[in-house]
Amino acid sequence: MTSYSVVVCGKCGGYLLAKTDQQTRTCPYCGSKVLLEKAKKVAAARNAYEASELLRKFKEKAAAKNGKVKLQKRF
Repeated sequence: MTSYSVVVCGKCGGYLLAKTDQQTRTCPYCGSKVLLEKAKKVAAARNAYEASELLRKFKEKAAAKNGKVKLQKRF
């Protein structure tokens, strides 16, 4: 099974997912090439679902830190 890492883009500071066997990844926010060997790894996950949940939590924390408000769903 493939494992994943949550890494930080060295150029813009955005969080992104990468498979642990990848060598590079293009940042979806700024378009820069991220060398995963040198990138700051902030979390690891055993599967894609776990990785996406971790990524969502890191993005929410970053948004709260920057003063952005998360919109809540209303039912």
